[in-house]
Amino acid sequence: MKSTRLSLGFALAACAAVPFVAACQQGSPAGITAFVDVDVIPMDSERILPGHTVLVRGDRIVEVGPAGSVEVPAGADRIDGSGKYLMPGLSEMHGHTPGGNASEEFREQVMFLYAANGVTTVRGMLGLPGDLGLKARTNTGEIWGPTLYLAGPSFNGNSVTSPEQAAERVWAQKREGWDHLKIHPGLTVPEYDALAAAAAQAGIRFGGHVPADVGIRHAILMGQETFDHLDGYMEDAGGLRGPMAQAKMDELLALTLAAQAWVVPTMVLWEVGVIGLGDPETLAAYPEMRYWPPQGVEGWKNRLSAIQASDGWDVESARVHASNRSRLLGMMNEAGVGILMGTDSPQMFSVPGFSLHREIAAMAEAGMSPYEILVSGTRNVGDYFQRYDSFGTVAAGRRADLILTNSNPLDDVANIADRAGVMVRGVWKSEAEIQEELAAIAASFGN
Repeated sequence: MKSTRLSLGFALAACAAVPFVAACQQGSPAGITAFVDVDVIPMDSERILPGHTVLVRGDRIVEVGPAGSVEVPAGADRIDGSGKYLMPGLSEMHGHTPGGNASEEFREQVMFLYAANGVTTVRGMLGLPGDLGLKARTNTGEIWGPTLYLAGPSFNGNSVTSPEQAAERVWAQKREGWDHLKIHPGLTVPEYDALAAAAAQAGIRFGGHVPADVGIRHAILMGQETFDHLDGYMEDAGGLRGPMAQAKMDELLALTLAAQAWVVPTMVLWEVGVIGLGDPETLAAYPEMRYWPPQGVEGWKNRLSAIQASDGWDVESARVHASNRSRLLGMMNEAGVGILMGTDSPQMFSVPGFSLHREIAAMAEAGMSPYEILVSGTRNVGDYFQRYDSFGTVAAGRRADLILTNSNPLDDVANIADRAGVMVRGVWKSEAEIQEELAAIAASFGN
């Protein structure tokens, strides 16, 4: 595991005084929360620490130890963890924010949807107007929602017209305060190389798609840190069948490992939104669709129907494509490639936060164990963001992003949905509070 930077902060945690917005702390006078007699899943290895107490002050975990050895300060908020499991919060490593013309209410609702499902960190992958203001409000606790790390507007064949402009855009986004750069298709090799060189000088990372002219090998060598949607691998290796394809894929995976690059699979979104599998009416009837605007769900239905009606689409080819992607993810996991959990929500029936539960099922189908899946959304993400903060495991000094579950997610990873509550940067909401606010969101859409 890569080294992490301790960043202790003891500001008082905020509490939700009005729906979706944290404005004050009405808990313990000491500003301390204690999870008492809980089984801790620290995610530093595949183990459980039974009967522990975890103390949180402000937005930090300050002590983790056996219940009998940890003194709970007088006046602390005590959360009974008996028979429950405490694990780090999860992450959406290819997510999106409701920027642009979205209302402030809708922005707050989307942040709540993420956090309500235990998603306590989001890497936004397409900068929109209003995003930096949303980040400021969320990351400081004004809104109860995930910590945001945001890409600026994307670098693509339409937004970049020369190598010089590519470099200028890198420095401009660095000055504006974006955390990383988003790569979309369409860049030429000189444009991509100018971006990569400027990014190295500016100290800003970049990731996303692999432009066709660039190719996966060159992108890895130029320092692209994440390859989202498994982009570029099968194209370079010529598929997965035959000894030549296997040898090429083994070489690519070795190159990825040597570069310490990461992949963000987004399996379900790709299967539906690109490959075109699934019945539009069935997908639109998912329970979580009541938390999304009806016109948005209708748009998703129309888009999927259009994919399936397009020339050359057939269901059998789509199924083979999906099967190959699942096999590729299994190969990457087996090879030890760093995997980061992500769903590309909100898009194509992927409602923020809820989409993670469907993604973990796809990761399990690819052969990943419950622990390996949880690592991709916790410790791996903490490793990726270690230059910014310390989180992703349950240990003193880590950011207090936590999920309390009623059943063991190491037995069945789907148990992360069996929540007793979620803590985001030290602010706790019980499952009853979460469900009450989810109901208010559904009602706002007439559902």
